[in-house]
Amino acid sequence: MSLRYSAGVLLFRRSPDLEVLLGHMGGPLWAKKDASAWSIPKGEYDPADDGLQAAARREFTEELGLPVPDGDWIPLGNVQYGSGSSRKEVTIWAVEGDLDPADVVPGTFDMEWPPRSGRIAQFPEIDRAEWFTPDVAHEKLGKGQRPFLDRLVQYLND
Repeated sequence: MSLRYSAGVLLFRRSPDLEVLLGHMGGPLWAKKDASAWSIPKGEYDPADDGLQAAARREFTEELGLPVPDGDWIPLGNVQYGSGSSRKEVTIWAVEGDLDPADVVPGTFDMEWPPRSGRIAQFPEIDRAEWFTPDVAHEKLGKGQRPFLDRLVQYLND
C-alpha cells in the first residue's frame, strides 16, 4: 500500500460568526454534486522534498491563485483516509484571515474527458470558493476532512 501526502490551509474568519473558506472540487465528476464535494484548499507534496508548512502554503496558492493571508498558523494535525492504493495522509493548519472568493483564480489539471475518448481537457482544481458556517461546512466537506473543522471549532472554543 502506498500512502500519499497532502497539506493545506483552512482559512477562517469571524464576521462576527465563525466561517471557513472551502473550495468546490472542479472537473466534470463533481460538477453536479454539492454535499461532500467541497474541500479545504490543499494538495499533494513529497515528504522527502518539501517542508509541511511550505507545501501547505504552496498548495493553497495553487488551488486558489491567492497567497495565504498573514496570520498565526494553528496546527490542526493530520488525518488518514481513503482505502487500498488511494490512502492519503492530510495535514492542515488553520489561519485567521479574509479574502474575497471573487478574487480566486484556481489552478488547473488535465484529464481525459470524456472517458476513453483520447481527448485531454483542462479543468479548474476548484470551480468556486465560498465562506460557510461550521454547520454548513460540515455537510459540504468530504467526511475525511471533517475532523479538521471539528478541531478548529474545539480550538476556538477552548
